[in-house]
Amino acid sequence: MKLSIIIPAYNEENTILNVLKAVKKVRLSAEKEIIVIDDCSKDGTKGILEKINDKEIKVYFHKTNKGKGAAIRTGLKQATGEFVIIQDADLEYDPEEFKLLIEEARRRKAKAVYGSRFKGKNKRSYFSYYFGNIFLSFLTSILYFSRISDMETCYKFVERKLLLSLNLKANKFDIEPEITAKLLKKGIKIYEIPISYKPRSIKQGKKIRWRDGFYAILTLLRYRFSN
Repeated sequence: MKLSIIIPAYNEENTILNVLKAVKKVRLSAEKEIIVIDDCSKDGTKGILEKINDKEIKVYFHKTNKGKGAAIRTGLKQATGEFVIIQDADLEYDPEEFKLLIEEARRRKAKAVYGSRFKGKNKRSYFSYYFGNIFLSFLTSILYFSRISDMETCYKFVERKLLLSLNLKANKFDIEPEITAKLLKKGIKIYEIPISYKPRSIKQGKKIRWRDGFYAILTLLRYRFSN
């Protein structure tokens, strides 16, 4: 198995190198391909990435800021692995847990495995974020008749050819509900396993806002009731 790890980055100068070190450090039973997309960062992120000289890391740059979804779609075009996983460029998720997702996919012979922040014992983020995520996952479960505990999770481990078949369109954070909605509408079973999670604050660089939750609701509704 070959795993393509897509890392969208925007203004992450304080964490990007540590994330890359953590991703490179993890030892998997699968070949790794690391793809970083700088989404036109305004801080020192671009300069840091420009200095990377590592055959295991492929770096691409957006000339304008397009959003997380656009960065993921750029990475997906460059990916060659059998499976793809998204890794945020902060330190909220632990790359060592790629192993858990791979093991679950092999055990279940699954095409899609999600790492759920709510199945484990993790520190809660802001009240609004926590209950917003719970509500969105509940809405997903109701609309698509499939129990999902963490629709918004970053750790979506999905077969690459399947992701490509979804014809993803989202540019922003609405990429998360779009992926889930289209998988479920295709009849794909999404398995979930507990993962660890260390939420950061807005001051530390957390970028998602309440309006992104509103757009997520619209995305879930749109794909549920359209072809």
